[in-house]
Amino acid sequence: MKTILIVEDDNDIHNLIKEILEKEHYKIIDAYSGTEAIMLLEKEEVDLILLDLMLPGLNGEDIIEKVKTVPIIVISAKISPDNKVNVLLNGANDYITKPFNSEELLARVKVQLRINDGKSNSRELKYKDMVLNEEGHTIYINDEKIYLTKTEYAIMKQLLLNPKQVVTKTKLLELISEDTLDCDENSLKVHISNIRKKIRKVTEEEYIEAVWGIGFKIGS
Repeated sequence: MKTILIVEDDNDIHNLIKEILEKEHYKIIDAYSGTEAIMLLEKEEVDLILLDLMLPGLNGEDIIEKVKTVPIIVISAKISPDNKVNVLLNGANDYITKPFNSEELLARVKVQLRINDGKSNSRELKYKDMVLNEEGHTIYINDEKIYLTKTEYAIMKQLLLNPKQVVTKTKLLELISEDTLDCDENSLKVHISNIRKKIRKVTEEEYIEAVWGIGFKIGS
């Protein structure tokens, strides 16, 4: 059963959307503000978000900026073409204007879930709030994208493949040799330092631990 988060503060519209989706046997999670939606996403696994833009607390645009790993369909009374374009360019997957047709809503929901199912075969490596997507060569922490160089990405991939295990410097260099040619033991330390600096910009969590004289590992 697919789980859909409805983020809509208008009770009548919220209940209408919920009724339409529950008839199709989707599991529904309810949020009535942007802040509540973010709190729910921290503890619930959802397959799709239906999102109003004008919300108390965090608005819809804020949520789109924060959430990168779940498809989002915006359902909004804002009908300006510029507004639609901006929302889609900022990361929303689809846009439906109010008032909406129930059949169109269901069709768009099914399309996004089908697209997301197709992506589910792409491998993800996870540790705590860090997610590495191998297909997209991207890393997120708390839904914040971490921009890494090719060498930095190769290092993180190998560490995440072996969470809580010490990977020696020699072994790490060997493992990343297929992905990069510009790394030796001295530059490895520099790359690790740069990765740590980038991670600290989005979290206080220390993901990479140095094991003196041996190597590095993810987690304690």
